[in-house]
Amino acid sequence: MVSGFIRQRLFPIMFSFFVGFILLAQATPGYAKDLRVGVIDIQKAVANTKEWKKEFISFKTRFKKEKELISKREGLLKKMIEDLNKQSFVLDPGLKKKKEDNVQKKKREFERYVQDKNEEFAKKEKEITSKILKKMVTVVQKLGKEKKFTMILEKKVGLYFDNSVDLTIMATQSYNKLK
Repeated sequence: MVSGFIRQRLFPIMFSFFVGFILLAQATPGYAKDLRVGVIDIQKAVANTKEWKKEFISFKTRFKKEKELISKREGLLKKMIEDLNKQSFVLDPGLKKKKEDNVQKKKREFERYVQDKNEEFAKKEKEITSKILKKMVTVVQKLGKEKKFTMILEKKVGLYFDNSVDLTIMATQSYNKLK
C-alpha cells in the first residue's frame, strides 16, 4: 500500500522534475556542470523510520485481531449454511424459506462488514504513510539544502545512479534523529 500511495502522489511530480532537469541541462550546458543531484528511495526511507515501524506494528496487531474475528464469523456463517443444507429436506417449505432468508441476510451483513473493515484498514494505512511521508519530504528538503544539492529525485525515476548520491539511509537517519 505504501508503494501505491507514493507512486500515485510523488512519482508524477518527481518525473516532471526529472524531465525539466534534462531539458534545462540541454538548454544551458554551462549550468549543467554545477548541478548536484541526489536520489532517494522514498518508500524505503519511510518504511525504515522508527516511527513507521512502531505505527506499523500497532496497525498489524489490530489487523491480525480483526482478521481472527472475521475468520470466526465466517466459520459461524459456514456452519449455519451447512445446518440449513442438512435440514432442508425435512423442513417445512415456509420455515425453510425463512431460514434461507436469514442465512442470506447474515451473509450480506458479513460481506459488508468485511468490506468496511478492509476500507477502514486501507484508510488507516494511508493516513500513517501520508503523515510520515510529509515529514520525510521536509527532512529531504533540509538535507538537500544542507548538502547543497540542486535537486533530489525519486530513485525510481532514473535508470542509473551512482550509489554515492543515494540519500535514502541518510534521510531515514535524519528523520529518526528528529524523533
